[in-house]
Amino acid sequence: MLVVIAVLFLLAAVCPAIFVTVGRRAFVPVAAVPAAAAVWVATQAPAAFDGTTRTEVHSWVPSLGLDLAFAMGPLQWVLSLVVLGVGAVVLAYCAWYFHDDSVGVPRFAGVLVAFVAAMLGLVLADDLLLLYVFWELTTVFSFLLVGHDATRIAARRAAVQALIVTTLGGLAMLVGALILGQTAGTYRITEILADPPGGTVVGIGVLLLLAGAISKSAIFPFHFWLPAAMAAPTPVSAYLHAASMVKAGVYLVALLAPAYALDTPGWRPVVVGLGIFTMLLGGLRALKQSDLKLLLAFGTVSQLGFMVAVLGIGTRAATLAGLAVLLSHAFFKATLFLTVGLVDRTTGTRDLRKLSGLGRRMPWVAVAATLAAASMAGVPPLLGYVAKESVLLALVDVAEYGEGTGMDGAWGWTVLVGVVLGSILTAAYALRFVWGAFATKRDADGTALPVTPTTDVAVGFAAGPVLLGFLGLALAFAGKPLTEVLAHQADLFPEGHHHAELTLWHGFGLPLLLTCVALVVGVLLFLGRRTVEQVQGALSLDVSTENGYRRIMRGLDRGAVELTAVVQRGSAAAYLGITLVVVIVLPGSVLLSTWDTIRVTAWDTPVQAVVGVVVMIAAVMATRSRRRLRAVLLAGATGYGTALLFVLHGAPDLALTQVLVETLSVVVFVLALRRMPEYFTDRPLSGRRYWRMALGVAVAVVVAGFLLVGGSARIDTPISSVLPQLAVDYGGGANIVNVVLVDTRAWDTLGEIAVLVAAGTGVASLIFLDVRGTEIRRVHEIPLPEGVAKQPTSLGRRVWLPAPRTMAADKRAIIFEVVTRLIFHTIVVFSVYLLFVGHNAPGGGFAGGLTAGLALVIRYLAGGRYELDEAVPIDAGRLIGTGLAIAALAAVLPVLFGGTILQSAVLHVTLPVVGEVHLVSSALFDIGVYLVVLGLVLDLLRGLGSQIDRQIHRQQKQEAADAAAAEQSAQQAGVAR
Repeated sequence: MLVVIAVLFLLAAVCPAIFVTVGRRAFVPVAAVPAAAAVWVATQAPAAFDGTTRTEVHSWVPSLGLDLAFAMGPLQWVLSLVVLGVGAVVLAYCAWYFHDDSVGVPRFAGVLVAFVAAMLGLVLADDLLLLYVFWELTTVFSFLLVGHDATRIAARRAAVQALIVTTLGGLAMLVGALILGQTAGTYRITEILADPPGGTVVGIGVLLLLAGAISKSAIFPFHFWLPAAMAAPTPVSAYLHAASMVKAGVYLVALLAPAYALDTPGWRPVVVGLGIFTMLLGGLRALKQSDLKLLLAFGTVSQLGFMVAVLGIGTRAATLAGLAVLLSHAFFKATLFLTVGLVDRTTGTRDLRKLSGLGRRMPWVAVAATLAAASMAGVPPLLGYVAKESVLLALVDVAEYGEGTGMDGAWGWTVLVGVVLGSILTAAYALRFVWGAFATKRDADGTALPVTPTTDVAVGFAAGPVLLGFLGLALAFAGKPLTEVLAHQADLFPEGHHHAELTLWHGFGLPLLLTCVALVVGVLLFLGRRTVEQVQGALSLDVSTENGYRRIMRGLDRGAVELTAVVQRGSAAAYLGITLVVVIVLPGSVLLSTWDTIRVTAWDTPVQAVVGVVVMIAAVMATRSRRRLRAVLLAGATGYGTALLFVLHGAPDLALTQVLVETLSVVVFVLALRRMPEYFTDRPLSGRRYWRMALGVAVAVVVAGFLLVGGSARIDTPISSVLPQLAVDYGGGANIVNVVLVDTRAWDTLGEIAVLVAAGTGVASLIFLDVRGTEIRRVHEIPLPEGVAKQPTSLGRRVWLPAPRTMAADKRAIIFEVVTRLIFHTIVVFSVYLLFVGHNAPGGGFAGGLTAGLALVIRYLAGGRYELDEAVPIDAGRLIGTGLAIAALAAVLPVLFGGTILQSAVLHVTLPVVGEVHLVSSALFDIGVYLVVLGLVLDLLRGLGSQIDRQIHRQQKQEAADAAAAEQSAQQAGVAR
């Protein structure tokens, strides 16, 4: 199961490249992958028919008890077939839906395939937390798909609206999952359902899970996001909003119902009550729509409410019938949405008032759509009829006998009446769809309107809706096998008044009578559609949850603006001061009760005291300095002093890193200071400086107190006493610091370099005026200044350190160039040495990357921006991305060999000349860190070095041009006089 999901995600990753090369026709071969996955799922039929649940567990984060756990029982088997099968049909359909000049098709294809993978993972997940991960992945992918056309305001708003609503429900669901998992002592869904915990807390957790379900499945009051999401391309609507994503909430209700439907307070009002209300609300709204897609959207809302209500009742018969409705809905609603897309593409409109006579122009599509609409309405002999008749039979039993649900009497009959009324509306809007899409319309005089002109319908374009439409007819005669599969989920409930099964004939009785009533009244309602529209128009109110959502969002936006205007005044000093005051007042006040626990040792050697005094003197002088450069150098002195203290305390690794970071920081500051005033301010010092001094002293005292209290609070043997041996035994290295970084807490390091990458991208976006990497130019690609002889640059005769020759003579530093020639390669080799020796000696990827970065600093200082491009003629962003990719690969690679993520392996290899070589797999992770750090340094040098150099050069040229123009003007004025 994990392999299938991983293959789909991998396909999604490579889809953009495939479609850029092949074009939209690549949808057909891409669709073959989920189709093949559906075939694999179909091969698991024997286990599904036997009621066997196949499980699969892969260790993910053992220390947290997180596993990649999957389970495929009969319910998951059916839904997996729907997810993959309908997904394959929709992907193939896209090959004809999109045009050659359609925008964003490669990205769309990748996101849609990724959504298929996420939805499959959601269905198969056997861990509540893993279920939540896939749940939110579907939310993110649906956001990207709904907002596919970013040029349309409606698409962007609909995407954001769907994201906010479903994410809000998802967060509630996460809290419920945590409550349920912690109470049960496990997050495994199969284990929780086998022995469900009870109690008030669990009931709250279950209701929170239902909040996620009803928001995802567009149940009132969250129903409004789904019709708005029709701004998405029609294939998205056919898959996400009819056959797949909106079924996630229905699936969760069906999954939890056997354990919690009967005993959880609040279950029936939420699931059954809101479900019936949503069914009626969606049906009424569908009757007034003239856009075929919106008509189906509100019909989908109605059907989702219907499914949730039936599956939430909690009887064997209702569950069996509800699952049949779920299955039939996937086929008929996907067929209808695909039909709308086909009509829209061939006629240019979805307005049923403008469509006429299409039934004769596309007969096969019309027949398939009619079958789908009839199945939706519950007309025999279609799967929708089989499902709806079974629902009515189950509800009659509940109303008459209770079936152990406590819903007999008024509750049961109310639900039954609600479903019948909803079925009447369904029949009416199903007829409205068929009539609106395919019938020949007539004007007020009874004259037939001309047939709507259409383009030719390709066979492949029509194949999808025709296939799914006729499948709904075929499955109606497969009641027995469907019963065998779905009954395993239904059998989790006790046997009801009668043994329910899916069949075309249940005999004469009240259910059949109610079906006939629903169909007849639905037809009458359609025939009186003008009167119905007038009544709806007269009774319509400008009150809706969508308007409420908009008011809430406007209120949040307005509140954010008002609050920001108060607290975000644009003063960095004020922000920092408020933050520091909070630190002093809140956590700092706690120190007053802990001073008696402090134990202080002044120093281990007097040298530490001397260094400490020097650091303090440098810090005080830095605060008093008015020159920026002097302040930077003095701040650097405090850093070097701290490094020396690390050395005196026996921490050479930390000292090395501190020295490298401090050196690079000083260089970056100096580069930035070139475009800043020499002095901090020319204004006279104000009295506020005393308040700032007092604040600084107070913060220093509080921070010192934190360190002293923390260091004095140890009550047990420090872990550092066993780390040396553990580092060798489990990490394969003697350098404890490096082993901890790339092995023990490698997850933290991976997250930290990801943050570094994000920070580097942010810095680049702030500094670079143009696209990063577009101005990388080699020396032989630029014109040399006048009077400078061109040097040989061909292969084999290239001049090393060529860029200084492009500089004016007074700008060159010959001694520095000579020094650069002598030490550059040594520093680079030393950086590589630090990279590979770091597991057993001071060094590592971070230190090595900083060292290599300092080598680039030397090249830049010697030859300017062109020399930097000579040293590394590559975009820094690619270097950073490659490093992050290598680190991620090192994290995942052990899984391919049966290990866990970020697990290390120690190898001892004997080479002929070198001898025995000690290799640790975490070295690959360190290489990734090395490249990330090197790329960030290169980014900073190009941003604060090369970019500023170009600005200075342009400014000097402009000043020279202005001066020449002024002189010329003066000369012309003198001649005129």
